Amino acid sequence: MEKIMSFAEINDFSKKLANYVMPGDTVALIGDLGTGKTTFSQNFAKEFGVTENLKSPTFNYVLEYFSGKFPLYHFDVYRLSTPEEIYEVGYEDYINGDGVVLIEWANIIESELPKEYIEIKFEYFDENTRKLNISFIGNKVREKELLELC
Repeated sequence: MEKIMSFAEINDFSKKLANYVMPGDTVALIGDLGTGKTTFSQNFAKEFGVTENLKSPTFNYVLEYFSGKFPLYHFDVYRLSTPEEIYEVGYEDYINGDGVVLIEWANIIESELPKEYIEIKFEYFDENTRKLNISFIGNKVREKELLELC
């Protein structure tokens, strides 16, 4: 589903999504610089119950947070040269683990994403709004539930 949203609406959606996800879910964020991926991630984490400040894991590729409802694994794969490099940080353990995986720049590792994941594409619309394309890849039942959150 494609939807044009204000920053307040995006913030509201990130909170709803944080309450919707379950252990084992992967959230793939895609978009150019400045479209709102990191802000979305920070609002998501706060609503998820993460008490630490969510930082961009650009140089570590992944940061782990255990203060929320269940573990949150925040990836930023912007600096990867190839999708396969993601396995060097134990990616397979994270996506098959007991927490939620949140990936910024997920398009870079698209070939390595799990069979089912939530995909949110951010596009610049204007100074105060963004166009979001939201889908649950690989699971039509959950996609219908997800779209009801919007």
